Amino acid sequence: MLTGGRLADGPVVRTFEREFADYCGVERGVATANGTAALQTALEAVGIGEGDAVVTTPFSFVASANAVRLCGARPVFADIDAATYTLDPEAVEAAVAENDDVAAILPVHLYGLPAEMGRLTEIAEEHDLALIEDAAQAHGATYEGTNVGAFGDAGCFSFYPTKNMTTGEGGMVVTDDQGVADRAARFVNHGRADAAAHGYDHVSVGHNLRLTSLAAAIGVEQLRKLPAYNARRRENAARLSAALSDVPELVLPTEPPERRHVYHQYTVRCPDRAALRDHLDERGVDTAVYYPTLIPDQPAYDGYEASVPTARRIADEVVSLPIHPGSSTRR
Repeated sequence: MLTGGRLADGPVVRTFEREFADYCGVERGVATANGTAALQTALEAVGIGEGDAVVTTPFSFVASANAVRLCGARPVFADIDAATYTLDPEAVEAAVAENDDVAAILPVHLYGLPAEMGRLTEIAEEHDLALIEDAAQAHGATYEGTNVGAFGDAGCFSFYPTKNMTTGEGGMVVTDDQGVADRAARFVNHGRADAAAHGYDHVSVGHNLRLTSLAAAIGVEQLRKLPAYNARRRENAARLSAALSDVPELVLPTEPPERRHVYHQYTVRCPDRAALRDHLDERGVDTAVYYPTLIPDQPAYDGYEASVPTARRIADEVVSLPIHPGSSTRR
């Protein structure tokens, strides 16, 4: 795919954009250097900036909120649902009512499980808000049969090495809005008038956030393997759930009937997380915690207030078990 010699950007990137957009069921894809770049690009493309607030989750990787701040906007943290760990629509409604500068909602499809996109879409429409999906952990997840990324004004994906599919580093903005796509493509390519070109006519301020052709070539092949990868993750998750269903101390992952989980992480809750991790470590089982510190509790967010009691409780209890498609749960 690289015989044309275009390593920085070119036809193979356009191919990856088209094929990933088709996979998500949307009209356009705009490849980016990484998932954080995708989030900032999408927010910029829908017009989020100084004076705006964006309602998002406190329980996520910090990039979700960082992207909001990088646009000059202010993150407003709403609490999460205790079963799914994704944004609680009632908390989102309360946040919108309490902040008259809210311009967008940014839900995160955490661990591979879609957020409550039915109600969140309704809230966005009722209040004329932009809706940006952070689908960095949810490639191929669905809500009522529709792929994540296809609900809002834009959806954002990461192709970091730990994700369900990878390009090494990379990201993608997907959208059905041609204007959003055009602005996103300009933003990642120095604001060029012809976003796919390399001339010197710059009509807006932008960054160099392009994906390389090398990464895109990897992405094309990874996308073809993604359904099998996700199927194996779901198989591993089913085995784990069957084996752990009788352990009273554990709360296992949930999959509401309208949602399809792709298990970027298999995350349980345990009131004594440290003891559980020690127990598993002694038996050679790796574990990880995503995420031990809420975003508004990070030093970089000093001064950001957040009344999110459910998220605080969940952050003290979650622990993720091996789920990678290359791992085995066979005894």
